[in-house]
Amino acid sequence: MARLPWITVYIGIAGYVIAKSTFSSFLLLSIVASLLKLFYNLVLYPDFFTPIKNLPSPTKRSWLTGNSNNLLLEAPYPDMQKWVDNVPNDGLIRYYVSVNLERILPVSPKALSELLVSKSYEFPKPDFVKASLKPLTGSHGLLLVEGDDHKKQKKNLLPAFAYRHIKDLYPIFWTKTIEMVMRMEEDLRNKADPTDNVLRMGSYASRTALDIIGIAGMDHDFESLRNPDSRLVQIYHNLMSEPPFFMKVIFLLVLLVADPAFVHDLPFKRNRNVQESSNTIRDVARQMIRQKRAKWESDASTSSEDIDIVSVALRSGNFTEEELVDQMMTFLGAGHETTSTALQWCVYALCKRPDIQTRLREEIRANLPPISTENPQPPSPADIDNLPYLNAVCNEVLRFHPSVPATIRIASRDTTLVGQHIPKGMLLMVCPEIINKSKELWGPDADTFDPERWLGPGRAKSGGANSNYANLTFLHGPRSCIGQGFAKAELACMVAVTVGKYQMELKDPNAKLEVRQQATVCPKDGVLAKFTPVEGW
Repeated sequence: MARLPWITVYIGIAGYVIAKSTFSSFLLLSIVASLLKLFYNLVLYPDFFTPIKNLPSPTKRSWLTGNSNNLLLEAPYPDMQKWVDNVPNDGLIRYYVSVNLERILPVSPKALSELLVSKSYEFPKPDFVKASLKPLTGSHGLLLVEGDDHKKQKKNLLPAFAYRHIKDLYPIFWTKTIEMVMRMEEDLRNKADPTDNVLRMGSYASRTALDIIGIAGMDHDFESLRNPDSRLVQIYHNLMSEPPFFMKVIFLLVLLVADPAFVHDLPFKRNRNVQESSNTIRDVARQMIRQKRAKWESDASTSSEDIDIVSVALRSGNFTEEELVDQMMTFLGAGHETTSTALQWCVYALCKRPDIQTRLREEIRANLPPISTENPQPPSPADIDNLPYLNAVCNEVLRFHPSVPATIRIASRDTTLVGQHIPKGMLLMVCPEIINKSKELWGPDADTFDPERWLGPGRAKSGGANSNYANLTFLHGPRSCIGQGFAKAELACMVAVTVGKYQMELKDPNAKLEVRQQATVCPKDGVLAKFTPVEGW
């Protein structure tokens, strides 16, 4: 962001030392310069020197925690929601996080439209975000590439996510989720205490979503449901765990003086484990790609029939093997993790609202084929798509509990948003967690979980919101999620089978909700709930 050129100061100090050859002078001048820099960043810059001083900002601010009460860099979502409702603005709010690091929060449809659509490629992800995501998604996959590379990749991959292909995947979503609920039932039967019906939903959701994206993405079943201790399951569990506290502190301190992307390369045990896990995923993806290519070479007639993502990418002829590995890492990591967290949030929300759960189960059982028969037949895509309450519940979960609550962008050059100057290097927080609950966009009940908003004429897609930019779960524009249709269909099938099969209630309904903060967010306990099989379906 636009700060004083302190690197020039340090170069000047180095030049003085070279000329005078006095280490003590170097040490003293460096300490003085660092203290001055700290004073400038914490005290002077926010009030006097920021180039966006004309943007409105919350009144309460501490030099240590900024406009929030958080010592680290976690987004202060409750505070941000209050700012959106109470700070008068023209679409942009200036705020500060720990040690007065500056951010912009776009809150109006016009600001979001410019940022996400008309000027999308002027606001890429910052390098430190790419560095944190690279072990999970690869460095050159669709999620992290920018500009012309992104346009080319998205064009070549779009056919894999056309509805004519997604509808052929519904049976995979359905049968894999049946396998999940049967595995849950078996685990309940095998418990030493027959009255103990508590399971951790996160484990089953993650393994099921991983198996589904394996089949749909690579034409390969990882069989994670059968083997909860598999290497791939453990790898993703480790990658999505929160970093230790000391690494968060180091990241914050480095952010004061430089781009902290290199923190992920420091010789810490966690960094080594993350890199080893990433290498293993790359090896798995590379093996699957080579198996697919070998299959085609042995039977060319199948190459035009396969509908998995890697087949579509191979047929395009526009990706090298290593580029394909990055794409598969992206869809394996981001694809399974977001759906897994969405299912966890759905179970959590339905446990909190048993009336909604009961109504949903009645619709599912009345309209979809039972799964208890010897060879259960998957419903047609139309059978799933035409269940209004099922889709209302899923849409409301995605609105109210977005798996990715925020994403960061950086101005790649001096530009404008809604007529306001945005200097090169400024960081902006695009925040589905906040926009999806904006009372200005959704009405006075925006902060209430209510599937009813998606029912009624003209509401099935909009939820009654007054703008296309009221729902940012999948973003908008060129950088919107390519897998939106895939994810919605997958979630609907998973919810239908799970709710049709089980009555669910939280193990401790009164426990305070604690959230795991990583690339995606979900209940920290993985949703510990009581699952009671409901007979007759």
